[in-house]
Amino acid sequence: MEMTLNWYLTLSAVLFTMGTFGVLFRRNVIVIMMSVELMLNAVNLTLVALSQAFGDPSGQILVFFVIAVAAAEAAVGLALVIAIFRGRMTIDVSKIKLFRY
Repeated sequence: MEMTLNWYLTLSAVLFTMGTFGVLFRRNVIVIMMSVELMLNAVNLTLVALSQAFGDPSGQILVFFVIAVAAAEAAVGLALVIAIFRGRMTIDVSKIKLFRY
């Protein structure tokens, strides 16, 4: 059985949908950040699959930049989560009122 472009795009759509539901319906900041990473990886999978299908390496080059931005986002996000946890002793999004009055 040969893996066609439709398989990769379907897998990417499923992963992106799972990430979207994770961001919308979860309250734990760590899980929300993991869901954002899942969505970024779904987009990376789409870029690589389309790049391979069309024979253009620019999509694969773009993936390296997306991975670098995702790594920076994870590092900064984790630092923020640790700082908020030390002050509030929770990482539940509904209980953190950092920017509210």
